Amino acid sequence: MLFAILFLTCLYNYSQENVRPKTQPSQFLENFYYTVNFGGILYPFSNDNLIDGYQTETFSKNYFSGKLGFGYKIKENLALQFGVIRPASWFKYDNVNNIGYERSVWINAWYLSLKKSINLNKKLSFFAEVGGANITRSGFSIEEKIIYEDAHFGSFLYGFGFNYKLNERWRLALNGTFFPKSKKHNQPSISQTSFGFEYHLQKIDEKLALEYENDKKYFFPKNILQVSYGNSKIGFGANRFFGMSLKVGNFESFGIPVFWVGDVKASHSFSVTYQRLAFRTQKLFSLDWGVSITAFQTEATNESVFAFSIFPTMRFYLLRKEGFDMYANYSLIGPTFLTKSNIDTLETGPKTTFQDTMGLGVFFGKQRDYNFELRIMHYSNGNIFTKNSGVAIPIQFTFGKTF
Repeated sequence: MLFAILFLTCLYNYSQENVRPKTQPSQFLENFYYTVNFGGILYPFSNDNLIDGYQTETFSKNYFSGKLGFGYKIKENLALQFGVIRPASWFKYDNVNNIGYERSVWINAWYLSLKKSINLNKKLSFFAEVGGANITRSGFSIEEKIIYEDAHFGSFLYGFGFNYKLNERWRLALNGTFFPKSKKHNQPSISQTSFGFEYHLQKIDEKLALEYENDKKYFFPKNILQVSYGNSKIGFGANRFFGMSLKVGNFESFGIPVFWVGDVKASHSFSVTYQRLAFRTQKLFSLDWGVSITAFQTEATNESVFAFSIFPTMRFYLLRKEGFDMYANYSLIGPTFLTKSNIDTLETGPKTTFQDTMGLGVFFGKQRDYNFELRIMHYSNGNIFTKNSGVAIPIQFTFGKTF
C-alpha cells in the first residue's frame, strides 16, 4: 500500500515537473524516510510446539535478523511506519525422533505502526512504537503428516528505542520490537533488538535546489530504457550470498541478509525496463519510479511466465569519475502481476505478487548516454501468505540508454 501511494505520488511529480525541481522533494516525500536495521531475534520454538510423539534434542538457531522499513512523518515527532522483520535464516529442528529428519520453521512479520518520539536533548530522542503485524509461519510435515502447522494471523506489536540525530538527514537507531505469544496459533513470542539508521528526505532552500539542478557536475539520468538477459548457467551465487544462504565450507548460510532467493529457479530471463527520475540530492542519492516487463522460463518444468511490474528504485552513487559514474540500486515491493501461479508445481501463491531487484551498475560515455548493470531479481508475496516459494532470477546483464 505504501509503495502504491509512493508510485502515484511519483506520477503526480511527473505532471508537476515544470513547477518543482527534481532536487526538491514533493510535499509527500519531504516527510518520508527509510530505515535499515540489523540485530538479534529470539523466537523460542521448542518440542512443545510439535504434535505428540515428535521431538528432538537439538535445534539450529540463527539469531541474526533484519528490520527494514519506511516511515511518513505525520508531525515532527509522530510517524506512521511500514516494514518487515525476519530472521536471516530459519529455525531448524535437527534429527527429529532420531531418525534423520531435519525440518525448518520460518516466520515473517509485516508491520504497520505509529512511532511517537520524545526529545531528550537536541540530538537524542526516545521513542515508543505500537501497531499491528501480519505474521506468517510455515511449519513442516513428515511423510505427509503435519508435525507443526502453518499459521497466518494478525498480531499486536509494540516497541521502544532511541534515535541519535547526526544531521538533518541521518539518524542512528536502537530498536526493541516485541510480538506477544499466541496460544491460539501455537506461536511463541518474538523479540528483536536491532541497530541501524534512518535516512530522512529534506526540503532545502529553493535557490539551492535550483542551483543543484542546474549544476552539471553530477550526472543524474532523467529517463533510462534498459534491456536485460540472464541465464542460470552462471549460477545463483549472488542471489544466495545476498540472501545469506550461500554454502561456503562449513558455513550453511554465508552472506548478507538483504535479499531473497526462491525455490523456483529461472533458467532464462529477459526484461525491458523504463525508469524516470522522481527526486535526487546534490550528489549521492536518487529516487526513481519504473515499469518493467519480464519473461522467464523455469528450470524444473520449462514453464514460461510473464511478469508486469511497477516499482520505486533507490539509487546510491558510489563513485564518480571522469569516464563513468558507479552506483548501487535497490528496489523492494514493486506490485507485480504474474501470468501463472503455483509455478513448477510449487506453491508460489497468487498471481498478484511483488518484485524485488538489486543491482550494481555504471553510466558511461561523454554525456553518460549509456548504462551497464548487473542485476538480480526476486518475485514473491513477501510471506504475506503461507504459500510463498518465491522465484529467483539469476544475474541479468543489463544494457541501457539514458535520455
